[in-house]
Amino acid sequence: MPIRRLPPEAVNRIAAGEVIERPAAAVKELVENALDAGAKRIAIRIERGGLGLIAVEDDGGGIPRDELALAVERHATSKLEAGASGDVDLLHIHTMGFRGEALPSIGAVARLSITSKARGAEGAWVIEVEGGALHAPKPASWTGLSESGARIEVRDLFFATPARLKFMKSERAEMMAVSDIVKRLAMARPDVAFSLEHDGRTNVRLAAERDPENEGRRARLAAILGADFAPNCIALDQTRGEVRLSGFAGLPTFHRGTREHQHLFVNGRPVKDKLIVGAVRAAYQDLLARDRHPVAALFLDLPSGDVDVNVHPAKTEVRFRDAALVRGLIVGALSHALAGAGHRASTTTARSALDAVRAFESPQPFLRSTVQSWGASEERLAAGDFMMPSGRVDALPRDLAEHGASGDLESAIHAAVNHDPEDARFFPLGAARAQVHETYIVAQTEDGIVIVDQHAAHERLVYERMKQMLANGGVRRQALLIPEVVELDPSEAEALGARVEELAQLGLVIEPFGPGAMLVRETPALLGHIDAAGLLKDLVDDVAELGEAHALKERLEEVCSSMACRGSVRAGRRLTGDEMNALLRQMEATPFSGQCNHGRPTYVELKLSDIEKLFGRR
Repeated sequence: MPIRRLPPEAVNRIAAGEVIERPAAAVKELVENALDAGAKRIAIRIERGGLGLIAVEDDGGGIPRDELALAVERHATSKLEAGASGDVDLLHIHTMGFRGEALPSIGAVARLSITSKARGAEGAWVIEVEGGALHAPKPASWTGLSESGARIEVRDLFFATPARLKFMKSERAEMMAVSDIVKRLAMARPDVAFSLEHDGRTNVRLAAERDPENEGRRARLAAILGADFAPNCIALDQTRGEVRLSGFAGLPTFHRGTREHQHLFVNGRPVKDKLIVGAVRAAYQDLLARDRHPVAALFLDLPSGDVDVNVHPAKTEVRFRDAALVRGLIVGALSHALAGAGHRASTTTARSALDAVRAFESPQPFLRSTVQSWGASEERLAAGDFMMPSGRVDALPRDLAEHGASGDLESAIHAAVNHDPEDARFFPLGAARAQVHETYIVAQTEDGIVIVDQHAAHERLVYERMKQMLANGGVRRQALLIPEVVELDPSEAEALGARVEELAQLGLVIEPFGPGAMLVRETPALLGHIDAAGLLKDLVDDVAELGEAHALKERLEEVCSSMACRGSVRAGRRLTGDEMNALLRQMEATPFSGQCNHGRPTYVELKLSDIEKLFGRR
């Protein structure tokens, strides 16, 4: 086949496929152009998830009439300057956009209209591009945000490449992607006001902040990441060489279920980089559970020559000249801030004690060994029955289900056997002797002590019960006397609204209650009284990770884990002796109770010989 030149229309459409892959990418390019034009107010309006209409209006400097036709030509830009020799410097980029591909790429696959009134000009002008066909500029009326600016309208995106439409997700999914892009750009520029409307409904409305470097940035982040972020974050501001890291990171107790709430900005540009994932994980590794992730917004400022922003057509990735320095700065700044907050304290004695602690991954090995000594069968243990030293047999898990399996231990106490505390020492987890700091149960065994995390232990019990009930046909529900209204982000509420039938199989009955709110009518009886607001926010994180074509049933166990965490006995609750012993007996009869749903051990055993070593007795 002979080599030939492609026609300009095909070249433009191929370029458009690299830059404009979905409506959110078009919105990103247009908003970045507005920011480079000096805009302080940006209004975005979309229809049908951006496939029908994308309109971006700003109050920037506008485009002069004689440059309108040049603006829609490929590789034409005002953001790169040539030196005396005519060479263009691509290493020192100071703007958001610089490739000169966005407008011509959009015009090649959509119906593009640019209305502009340049600063100081007498009138406005409009130019139109339809599927790559350029029309001459003509006068237009101007009713913009200010005396100057630009209004860009993109209609029927991908009408010129209908095959691309087959790869688009639902309008709701495309809308959520647009909202995410706008929020990321808004986090980087708190001095700019943003608004986003979808099909006539306001999704984002952010006023410009007066102090964009300090409290103004905190306020903008709280408006996007949630009102709870401001009082639960710590400020960062460290410099290493010519690299400065600033921003805010959440306390270890303020975390979410995915990494989607971790944001990195390089010289004001939002980027997605594996660097932040590894650095944040390293800083929080001793403070968070394995599947929980902190909330953070980190801003890196460094010389433009030390970072390459030209490695991806969409400018979503960067490459650092000294990646080790940047990673070390992030880890060091986060670790220092967290230590200053008083969350990383440790002592030599504590480290020595932890070295002597032996954590069990599962109670199965010792269950087998104790079956023979008790004279009971493994089948009875698997069925939930176990033999007490007194000779009585009871089935705590079975009775737990009959009593509705509330999140507390009252029903378990009624089903528990009043055994002799001295005999209980011979059980695998021993006899409860004390509760320390209303969080940890200290039990005495035959040859040592066991320390149990009451919340983590009960979390596993509830989780296993939920899985069993799911396998048997669903979770029992209990109706709330007064339905609870939970305020969410409009896009989050819309996402949950699409999953109401699947969530009902988990025993959670919700329904939309106006824009940005959900009404909780029924909750799983297994959990008793729960924090509905906290539960729904965790479920939003789970749903956000699913593709449009996937069913929530594929993630039922993960959601059950999240629900069990919310509904189990919390740290800080004072338990009676019978409650503590009932919890220990249930753990012995429940598979996998040696670890909680997050991978942490539910109990550790310290042998008497290890305790004697701590005090130098052997």
